[in-house]
Amino acid sequence: MNWAGSDLAATNLLESSALTCSRLDAYGSLTIVRLAERTVPEPVLEISRRRAIEDVASELFRAQGYSATSVRDIARALDLQGPSLYAHVTSKEDVLWAIVDRAAGAFETAADGLEAESVIGAAGGDIARPAGRILPDASTELACLVRAHIRVITADVGAAAVFVHEWRSLGEDRRRSVLARRDAYERRFRTLIADGVATGEFEMTDPAIAATAILSMLNAVPSWYDPAGRLSVDRIADHFVDLSLRLLQGAIR
Repeated sequence: MNWAGSDLAATNLLESSALTCSRLDAYGSLTIVRLAERTVPEPVLEISRRRAIEDVASELFRAQGYSATSVRDIARALDLQGPSLYAHVTSKEDVLWAIVDRAAGAFETAADGLEAESVIGAAGGDIARPAGRILPDASTELACLVRAHIRVITADVGAAAVFVHEWRSLGEDRRRSVLARRDAYERRFRTLIADGVATGEFEMTDPAIAATAILSMLNAVPSWYDPAGRLSVDRIADHFVDLSLRLLQGAIR
């Protein structure tokens, strides 16, 4: 999830509405958005402004932490005055919540997409095995989930880093909501590992501890991933799939 350098949400409207947008550079600066004609609905423009704010904020939160980033820092990166920023967001925590909520949704959507294809068991823990259909084994299913997780992270590294490291800065109610969602997501890993242990694919281990180990390894990716690095996203995913299976299969492998 590399939002630094990503197109603004409004870029999707370039051809249809003659809306021209700049890119956010590596430091989160934003050039002027110019409307060539008055054909873009105001709600769409507001969404693009909010997304630009979130993109810049995610990079600032990632670089210096949520607590060390002020509203003035975000406004300065966007070349706005502080009061102007409040026309689009109500507080710094609301910006953090928008980033965390969207990142959590991206992980959930990716995993749900696997479930919809009957690759991963339905939420709640049980592996879905429709009558007459042979599904992949636990190791294949886990590999799919690991790959999906890596792709979400690398699609927007800034948001992923904020989701992993800064969610505890949210208020109590929002923090409780995120914790519940994180636990539900981690349960997908625990379920697959438990299923693999039960079938003999994986060595005897505690599924909760194994899931925590794998997710801790995956969630470290935002701290070092560089889209211009020597490995493609697919090759990075290959390595993490291999490491995850080695961790679980051990001597069996």
